[in-house]
Amino acid sequence: MKNRHYIIPIFVPNEGCPHKCVFCNQSIITGNGQVVDADFVRKTVEEYLKTIRRENSTVEISFFGGTFTAIPMKRQRELLKIAKEYKDSGDIDFIHLSTRPDYINKNILDNLKYYSVKVIELGIQSLDREVLVKSGRGHSPEDVKRASFLIKEYGFTLGHQVMLGLPCDSFDKDIKTVKESIAMKPDIYRLYPALVIKQTPMEIMYRKGIYKPYDLDGAVDVCRTLYCILRANKINVIRIGLQPTEEINVGADVVAGPFHPAFRELVEGSIYNSILEHIIPESYEGEVEVRINNRDLSKLYADKKKYFIKLEEKLRRCSIKVIQSSAVNRETLIVDGKDFSKTLSVEDYITKEYLNKIIV
Repeated sequence: MKNRHYIIPIFVPNEGCPHKCVFCNQSIITGNGQVVDADFVRKTVEEYLKTIRRENSTVEISFFGGTFTAIPMKRQRELLKIAKEYKDSGDIDFIHLSTRPDYINKNILDNLKYYSVKVIELGIQSLDREVLVKSGRGHSPEDVKRASFLIKEYGFTLGHQVMLGLPCDSFDKDIKTVKESIAMKPDIYRLYPALVIKQTPMEIMYRKGIYKPYDLDGAVDVCRTLYCILRANKINVIRIGLQPTEEINVGADVVAGPFHPAFRELVEGSIYNSILEHIIPESYEGEVEVRINNRDLSKLYADKKKYFIKLEEKLRRCSIKVIQSSAVNRETLIVDGKDFSKTLSVEDYITKEYLNKIIV
């Protein structure tokens, strides 16, 4: 049976945050404005555990929102003590948290190690100095390098979170940030196209016309390139785009920007159709049979077949017949024409197209 991964999220909004980043309204982003204490953590974990089938599963407690390691040490210990109890009892497998790079030092890491924390994600957002200043981050690229080195030295799993399209950002800067980040050897990654959220400084900048976020197509293009670079370098991209919630949604608290409830699927759909474009000659005439695992079909047909329709328009002389088959390996396309046959996996395509072009 497949190993299921369950996340028990504990959101600690704003607590510990020493700066007011222009893009941030944690109460809206996390949907949680209440005080988080030991009782809250215990109650939340117990409620989640009732719904989790422990057998053949991996369970983590994750502290998100705010800057966990910037809250007073006494408060950190209060919350981590509860999480460690569940880790020691075997009810969960590991503890995961996110924080800022300028709130990592040896004393902090000693404490996190004592309480059995396994994964530390750094909200680096960018490694471009101008972008960091204009976004009100309050930390430097050097802070990111120092913190990342320490986290790896201590044996934690290192995560990097990058936000794309911030003020003064560009596609070239985003690529440079990710390339420099890869050199720090993160194990996991999150890519977040910047959204304009209500009641943030960035909303004011947007309404004054001094800031413009990526549009949806632009954000998909940027994320597709960065995702492929990261994957080619064997880094696990665990999320692309903000998780949709009641608040984070069009018509709710998202004022502008490239929001889509299935953003990652758009990125993956773009890649799947690029693989077909790579395999099928533009001048080809006749029928082509494409076999794909049934569980991957939604990626090929992402966003109401948006990318697939564009492919069909480009290959006008070609008729593409798609066949679902559970016998086909996941993330693999088998393409048969009258004078060619090709099998190509997403992994092999990304490695060939991106690893050799971008040396880190």
